[in-house]
Amino acid sequence: MAPALEPRRIELGDVVLRPFVVSDENAVGLALQDPGILRWTAGTAVISSPADLRARRWLEPRIDGWAHGNAVFAVADRETDRVLGSVTLRDVHRVPDQAVAAYWVSPAARGRRLGARALDAAARWAFAADGPRLHRISLDHSLVNEGSCHVALRAGFRLEGVMRDYYVEPTGQRHDSHLHARLATDDVPQLAGS
Repeated sequence: MAPALEPRRIELGDVVLRPFVVSDENAVGLALQDPGILRWTAGTAVISSPADLRARRWLEPRIDGWAHGNAVFAVADRETDRVLGSVTLRDVHRVPDQAVAAYWVSPAARGRRLGARALDAAARWAFAADGPRLHRISLDHSLVNEGSCHVALRAGFRLEGVMRDYYVEPTGQRHDSHLHARLATDDVPQLAGS
């Protein structure tokens, strides 16, 4: 098991990245009503749960994620503290100096480049001396999920290639996936609003 991480809060002007809490269940439940979030990021265990239990099923392991070596950030509105999205760096240091990123943004919060800003901020923290000091963060997405590709590229995650038949939907349908990565040594300009 990966070493525990100290939970962190990152200020981004109009939003904050912070650990998830139990009271986020309603906002997560609303997000999980979005077919795209459900399809690409929820996972089989969540999808196979009854609809009224999906948010709790998704949220519980993420609340404990920091203790298991996963930096699990809620992207929350600074004024209301309402969850607008999520960015996770999982398996931190499972492979030395590396992690894997995942993210989603609620439909109501899209169009503000929130996903890219949050992913960029999480990466900068992970590469920093006061963070886990990673060297490489990778992520992948189905080629069909073009929005995820735009987020990755805006956040400085370079396209490294195509993984054939890599992503498997709960239905069993397979998709080719893009592999992206960002290194601590990459020169990535600071995103506006970050």
